[in-house]
Amino acid sequence: MTITASGLVLAYRGTRAVDEVSLRLERGVTGLLGPNGAGKTTLLRLLATAMRPDQGSLSVLGHDPSSVRGRTEARRVLGYLPQNPGFHPGFTAFEFVDYVAILKEMTHRGARHAEVRRVLDSVGLAEVRGKRIKALSGGMRQRVALAAALVGDPGFLVLDEPTVGLDPEQRMRFRELIAEAGEGRTVLLSTHQTEDVAMLCRRVVVMKDGRVRFDGTPAELAALAEGRVWSSADRVPEALAGWRTGTGEFRNVGHPPAGAQLVEPTLEDGYLLALDGMVEAAA
Repeated sequence: MTITASGLVLAYRGTRAVDEVSLRLERGVTGLLGPNGAGKTTLLRLLATAMRPDQGSLSVLGHDPSSVRGRTEARRVLGYLPQNPGFHPGFTAFEFVDYVAILKEMTHRGARHAEVRRVLDSVGLAEVRGKRIKALSGGMRQRVALAAALVGDPGFLVLDEPTVGLDPEQRMRFRELIAEAGEGRTVLLSTHQTEDVAMLCRRVVVMKDGRVRFDGTPAELAALAEGRVWSSADRVPEALAGWRTGTGEFRNVGHPPAGAQLVEPTLEDGYLLALDGMVEAAA
């Protein structure tokens, strides 16, 4: 259940989108946080063998994707939900997942259709599997994409922004599915939602400018902001970030002034500081 990346580099027009990234992923859900342009999607594509690195090595559940045979074997044991799944709107949910199953070399029609029904049932779409994708809600479409990624019961699941655009109830339901998926496999979840990481992940990786800035538990990320979050009656221009809360006071993150009223930090506070480089964040 282990995925190992060592010194991965991928450059576009002289700029390193992924810059010497080394990771070891194990069973459970790992969150990947970072701003737009941090290199998260490029890293996920590398780990999903959709792209080849310029430098570095990768092992996906014991398979080396640098060779044609190794890449084929790696793809048989991974599932990938890209940020834009590329649905054909005329397909039904069943037809789309069946198409993915064919691409995964499931040639026996009866066994393949049984697998398609299984994964659609597992994400709660048994009753709409005959509906066309264009008639489904955004939340249901994301479930279809997750079902497609789960075809073949992969040991490694790569999810790129799966909860984007979902309303709070849909996001909660999707979290249930991701948590269940992570019970018996390795899951890498890229997201902008720090609350998804706080609720789902036993580990979190923060990227910026193609590099890993933090690698540890959500509690350790929050702890980076210990002593650096405070409340005030007025706005503090020197703060890294500050906003008025529902109580009418300002919540500030950065270097507190002497005598400041410190408050308990959150994962989001630690994330902001890790990105800004105000703390030594790399584990």
